[in-house]
Amino acid sequence: MYVGCHVSIRHGFLNAAKTATQLGATAFQYFPKNPRSLKIKKLNELDAQACDKWCKEKKLVSIAHTPYPTNLAVDENLRNPMVASILNDLEIANACGSLGLVVHFGKYSEKNTLQGYKNILQCLNEVLSQWDGKTLILLENQAGMGTKMGMTFEELLQIRNLAHFSEKIGFCFDTCHAYASGLWNETNWNEFCRHGEELGFFSHVKAVHLNDSKYPSGSYRDRHENIGYGTIGEERFKLFLKSDWLKAIPIILETPTSEHFSYQQELEIINRLIHKGS
Repeated sequence: MYVGCHVSIRHGFLNAAKTATQLGATAFQYFPKNPRSLKIKKLNELDAQACDKWCKEKKLVSIAHTPYPTNLAVDENLRNPMVASILNDLEIANACGSLGLVVHFGKYSEKNTLQGYKNILQCLNEVLSQWDGKTLILLENQAGMGTKMGMTFEELLQIRNLAHFSEKIGFCFDTCHAYASGLWNETNWNEFCRHGEELGFFSHVKAVHLNDSKYPSGSYRDRHENIGYGTIGEERFKLFLKSDWLKAIPIILETPTSEHFSYQQELEIINRLIHKGS
């Protein structure tokens, strides 16, 4: 099981990988470029190659995450900069040896939600028709905040199945988003597992965002909390961490940090929960 956290690339990709190692992580996530902009970033090939080499030597698994403005569901007149940005992120992630690029499912604010789904498919098709690297697109489930899209197993699977290049698409499963959306709740663990397995969802999950939820199940509010300090709680995380499909994929923390509570401390908590749950 690979466990880690989100790290900064302020001092480069190699330094980010070294930071993850220093924290005792076996996985990490990073933004390939400025997380608040879609502006194209020139690839520093030497730094990326050094990151890839370090990760291979240390058996460290990495994933990348697209910038916050990324939205697969935008209308056609806004699609070109979105496609260009995602391709730029894929190029950087691939050079760093990252297995996947996390992309939020997409939000469409107009009334015709079906058009939003069509836009997501078209955007993915345009990106992946131009992409031949190893790094996968990892669609992330959403909490339902703003627009209630991308919250269910069925939605993510249907988009993947309809895409022209489905073999280039996997999933990143966010625990806070699943809980906040109501997909996972206080009492439905067995049903949740059975449903995901029957649909074949878990076989396409390539990464997990491990976050507790500040708000209760069905709140549709995307607010991460430290593991065991939110409404999901330690006991439900113990169940989650026993899942067989988690054993070979990176589990990434995106929880709050402060001078009083670090990722290193939280990684120790996760490893304790894994040990207790085994």
